[in-house]
Amino acid sequence: MELGHARGAKRNSQTSPPGALPEGSPAAYSKRKMSGSINTGPSSSYVRRRLLRKLKSNFMVGLTVLATVLALVPLFLVLGYLLSKGASSVNWNFFTRMPAPVGQPGGGMANAIIGTFELVAVAIMMGVPVGIGAGIYIAENPAGWLARAARFAADIMMGIPSIVIGIFVYAVVVAPANGFSTLAGATALAIIMAPLVTRTTEEMILLVPAELREAALALGVPRWRTTLSVVARAAASGIATGVILAIARIAGETAPLLFTAFGNRFWSTALTQPIASLTVQVYTYAISPFADWQRQAWAGALVLTAIVLVLEVSVRWITRGPARVVR
Repeated sequence: MELGHARGAKRNSQTSPPGALPEGSPAAYSKRKMSGSINTGPSSSYVRRRLLRKLKSNFMVGLTVLATVLALVPLFLVLGYLLSKGASSVNWNFFTRMPAPVGQPGGGMANAIIGTFELVAVAIMMGVPVGIGAGIYIAENPAGWLARAARFAADIMMGIPSIVIGIFVYAVVVAPANGFSTLAGATALAIIMAPLVTRTTEEMILLVPAELREAALALGVPRWRTTLSVVARAAASGIATGVILAIARIAGETAPLLFTAFGNRFWSTALTQPIASLTVQVYTYAISPFADWQRQAWAGALVLTAIVLVLEVSVRWITRGPARVVR
């Protein structure tokens, strides 16, 4: 073996020029690297793959930006058209005066504006407590048969058309009472509202860390008090968001009110009498042959849209910033 090593060394000394470094030694590799004979940069195939990935990424980002723009275009088109058609008719008289007699110009929608707020307020008093209570029960007892049935019913109710709910309330409330009423309209809106609040409350309660509940129970706090004073308070902002979204939903409903509250051209705030609402008034004015009524219909649609936008902005304001746990 020593003889073989000697022969290899002799062969290398004969083939290498005088003063050359041994082949394969670290010093020889460093010298070749410094002279540029060894390519240490990325290969051409790697550069092509990286460029292709970048092109694909930019293409997908462009698609998402285009989708966002397409989603925003209808909103701005609707707002712009409403402003162009209804802004000129929104004045002080529109908010303070009653509707003018049929065929006469002028007047306003004061009764419809007040009626809308009254219908929504009564619906809130009827639907929000039921929705929040049901949502808390479902979240605290997720495995019970009643909780599963309530969750399933809420999902089904959110998919039922509002006109079907209006017909149901007409058969159950309006027909037995022999008349349309504010209470019947608010009942229909509350039925639409309750499932939305239920599901939102359940999801917000489930997002509360289990450690908060466990800490309260470890201190000897009863379960019902833990749920109301700790868990519900921690989820208060999320629950409020769901309530406001539900209010925005029912504020623009027309079909159920046609079968329940019906409408009223006169001033009325009684719970047992028909009452005016912006949605029904806009519908009535929009299909009328009078140009002045059609002009006021655009103004009413603009005011109704502004109310919904204010509610949506309120949701963003409530949920702004990082989530905080109420202590």
